Amino acid sequence: MFITDIRKEFYDVVVNQRVALLVSLDIDALCACKILQALFHCDQVQYTLVPVTGWQDLGTAFLEHKEQFRYFVLINCGANVDLLETLQPEEDSIFFICDTHRPVDVVNVYNDTQVKLMIKQDDDLGVPSYDDIFRDEEEESGDSGNESDGDPEPSGKRRRYEEGAVERRIERQRAKREWEARRREILFDYEQYEYHGTSAAMMIFELAWVLTKDTKDMLWSVIMKYVTDIATLQRHVSRHNHRNEDEENSLSIDCMRISFEYDLRLALYQHWSLYESICNSSYSSCHFKLWSMHGQKKLQEFLADMGLPLKQVKQKFNSMDMSIKENLREVIEESSNKYGMKDIRIQTFGVHFGFNNRFLASDVVHAAAALLENTEKDESPGDNFIKALDCLSRSNLERLHGGIALAKKKLMAIQQTVASCICTNLILSQGPFLYCYLLEGTPDVKLFSKPMALTLLCKYLLKAFVCSTRNKRCKLLPLIMAAPMDVEKGTVLVLGIPPESDTSDKKNFFGRAFEKAAESTSSRTLHDHFDTSIIELKMEDRTKFLDALITLLS
Repeated sequence: MFITDIRKEFYDVVVNQRVALLVSLDIDALCACKILQALFHCDQVQYTLVPVTGWQDLGTAFLEHKEQFRYFVLINCGANVDLLETLQPEEDSIFFICDTHRPVDVVNVYNDTQVKLMIKQDDDLGVPSYDDIFRDEEEESGDSGNESDGDPEPSGKRRRYEEGAVERRIERQRAKREWEARRREILFDYEQYEYHGTSAAMMIFELAWVLTKDTKDMLWSVIMKYVTDIATLQRHVSRHNHRNEDEENSLSIDCMRISFEYDLRLALYQHWSLYESICNSSYSSCHFKLWSMHGQKKLQEFLADMGLPLKQVKQKFNSMDMSIKENLREVIEESSNKYGMKDIRIQTFGVHFGFNNRFLASDVVHAAAALLENTEKDESPGDNFIKALDCLSRSNLERLHGGIALAKKKLMAIQQTVASCICTNLILSQGPFLYCYLLEGTPDVKLFSKPMALTLLCKYLLKAFVCSTRNKRCKLLPLIMAAPMDVEKGTVLVLGIPPESDTSDKKNFFGRAFEKAAESTSSRTLHDHFDTSIIELKMEDRTKFLDALITLLS
């Protein structure tokens, strides 16, 4: 059931209890977890934090903790499946679910006792009504051949009675079949697309705001992941800056200042060289088509047009001459407009820690994602989760800088892989979709065995392909990408993303399509990720799985 009063129905219930906090490994869940931890510390709520990578991990975590805990808080996991069917809990276990995945499973919506959904109902959820999908089983009347022992009715009357009973039973069965067919149709329409609703971090921040315990650090955690509703965030930023003005002036070396800014659509440029940022940002790289000689030449012309010395552009941003940095954004914007990059300027938020450290929201997201899926050290997902959580704290800037260094390597690997795929024509048109398979032995292929890294590569590659192809039809197609996951087990990670177009509503239909294709071909797949559009597939089953998808989507 949906919670209408998050303070009364959630926080007041758990504040005096021991809570198991089960958190998905994504940036939104990471930010929501950071805020909820701060609230729990405020009120000395006892909790155990368990990062979970997928459904199997969630099931294992629940089994390990169900004896010690009655209350479970699930962040960005649990809403889009029948949770009670999946976990098989005792009747006294209560699950509070704060999840951005849509659609929400209908059994979770209509369970009034154990499942509590912390989900905004003003999101366009479109949940079917209860009567359309649930109904009480009617007891079959057993009046077909009953005769009283004492005084049997005349045979003609009994025959007419039996004929009436048979007709009524047939009518009931026909009505039931019609209702079931209608139910299947309603559920198919409701469940066919996967998409994301309100950020979990925003939901938890609104709880903190209602409790009047929200801080700047909490607000910054929301801003990192939820930069869509600029107006709401601006109001919160103004409120906090005004509230803490006097206090922070006296502690300026430790202060935290959040500001709304117009900045450049260039990844990590303040922590890199401007040249490398332009080369490794999807926006500028795709616009110039930097995988081609012509694109490289165009980039040199662009730098010359800006009138910036190459020596300055290729050194670290912090080391550039102050005279150049002062009006750098204006210079870049002016030249970008000449070269058709009219969207180089974006609305965003920045944060200052003390005097020296300045970060944009996107910088911290890149750093946290790189730490969350770090493949350089052979560490568990749980260890990586804790490190990524650490980098969100202003007291641990060293960890944040470490994450930014990893993020740079990741962006360079993505750029090189995109260039390689485009130049070697690895993207194939399969009819209803585009398909790309990263071969074993591709540089940095281990990095793309992780879902967030592969998703980022997939989006970048589709954008690059749309910019480079002359085929108008291909520009409207979605992309399926596969990358080696575990060589020993012989598995690949497969994901699908919607078409790269301005009109697309970004709803993803691949989750249901993958299920149907696997079912019809008996392909060995593992649907373990919380995003249904990401699956694991046995290498040998790849061909028949793709053939089934082509047939299904044609």
